[in-house]
Amino acid sequence: MATFAVPVVASNLDSWGPPSLDEGNPQEAFGAFSKFASLPYSPFGRSDRLGRAADFTNSSRGPTGGGRQRREFKRQMEEEENAEDSFQLVDTTKAQTAKKFVNPASKRRQHSQRLRQINSRRQQPTSGRGGPTMDKMTRGGRGGRGGRGGRGGRGGRFGNYGNRTDRQPSVAVQSDWVAVEEIDLVKMTKNLTASSDIPSPEDMLWCGFLDTYNEAYDKVTSRQPAPIKRMEQKEFYYPTTTDDPVLEKFAVDGMGQIFITDTILAHLMTCTRSVFPWDIVVEKLPGGTLFFDKRDNSQFDFLSVSETSYNPPTGEDGSDSPARLGLEATMVNQNFSQQILKKTGRKDMTLPNPFYDEEEIQGTEPASVAYRYRKFALDDKLTLVCRSELHGVVKKSQYMTAFALNEYFPPNAGPNVASWREKIDSQRGAVLATELKNNSFKLAKWTAQSLLAGADQMKIGFVSRAAPKNNHEHVILATQFYRPKDFATQITLSETQMWAIFRMFVNLLQKQEDGKYVLMRDPNKAILYLYRVPPETFEEDD
Repeated sequence: MATFAVPVVASNLDSWGPPSLDEGNPQEAFGAFSKFASLPYSPFGRSDRLGRAADFTNSSRGPTGGGRQRREFKRQMEEEENAEDSFQLVDTTKAQTAKKFVNPASKRRQHSQRLRQINSRRQQPTSGRGGPTMDKMTRGGRGGRGGRGGRGGRGGRFGNYGNRTDRQPSVAVQSDWVAVEEIDLVKMTKNLTASSDIPSPEDMLWCGFLDTYNEAYDKVTSRQPAPIKRMEQKEFYYPTTTDDPVLEKFAVDGMGQIFITDTILAHLMTCTRSVFPWDIVVEKLPGGTLFFDKRDNSQFDFLSVSETSYNPPTGEDGSDSPARLGLEATMVNQNFSQQILKKTGRKDMTLPNPFYDEEEIQGTEPASVAYRYRKFALDDKLTLVCRSELHGVVKKSQYMTAFALNEYFPPNAGPNVASWREKIDSQRGAVLATELKNNSFKLAKWTAQSLLAGADQMKIGFVSRAAPKNNHEHVILATQFYRPKDFATQITLSETQMWAIFRMFVNLLQKQEDGKYVLMRDPNKAILYLYRVPPETFEEDD
């Protein structure tokens, strides 16, 4: 029967671990070294962690440890001790930075620069078929401000294609029209090389009359609005250049080489901000005389609504279609410009209204408008003759123009969009800033007309519908005076650039042959086209 021999365990009374001499083993010679004498072990202390005495998770230790393993084990132990000794807390408090002082003039320059950048982006085509901006959106990349594929919305694969509206041209191009020139509105302002001086005006003739402004409308608020009255007894006239007998007489007398009205001139000067299609007829006579006209029965004199907004009105039928909104805004503007004037204190000009015939239209009177005929010397050889309009007198000595902004709610407006009634009294600046974004072209055109007429003040009224669905009754919520030059600076409208743009059109037309031309804006791209048309074009409409 096999027996089991109990192994001898040597005791070490002097230190931790096996003894160096195997004295307690009777099977070994006296003074022999113990076979466990060189076995490495972790140092032990009462202050050490218990896991350090026998750490079986350490991969460098083994039952038959060697020199390389002992060195690796020693190095790891030293790194752990050094890591504990060098441990420090990290200061997570926010560092205090000194507030940088910014000069107020520098702030104004930065603000003006941001406004110029916004306007330059606004003038770029955003809905043109095949345009550069649309190409970026259709590629699915990041576009504009606010994220992917467009400004402020998710672009996906087709970007902002859902908000694009294909508009129709203002006039149909006929087969006998010859394309002469194509102008990119985005690049036009960058390529201007005309003179930077502003021509000085010279008055030639005053016609019509002006009524005095009623200061009671300065106190109108949203809590006490003033209803818009229909001026059915007033006659408004919008004759084109060739229908003006005064301009015709000036042309016969050789008083100038370019004849135009302030609405057409301001339209051309600010055309880089336009979005909706338009057209202007230009006739070049023998000798180089230019007449800028508008077509009869065109939509040129109708005001636009939210033309430069991100979501302009669509072409759908109803009271919120672009045509209906334009008619509504034009009627509101006419009634507002006459309602804010007194019936007393009328100032008559040199000649009466040249377009009013009392015998033909009985029971009515012309609206309070003064036609101020002025001439501008563009250079030594070119003189511009322009008919401008003023609408009233302020403080018996200052001339004013009057215009009305009407509130428009797009169909897809969210519930967080506040109406003018809620913030027009306390946040009028915010309301005007929104209108500058949504109606940049219309406000720039009004400002240019006021500058051309030499107005001292420009009166702007904020008009809203009496009921959201009622487009026949309106109320005045507030009014505000602005100096045209200061307002032009506020909306980043440069008077120097205005004249440079018009000089560019004049130089372009002077290079062409004598005849009739049509300058029209593409309905879906920021491009102008100049067509040479037959002389009898548009004559059948007379």
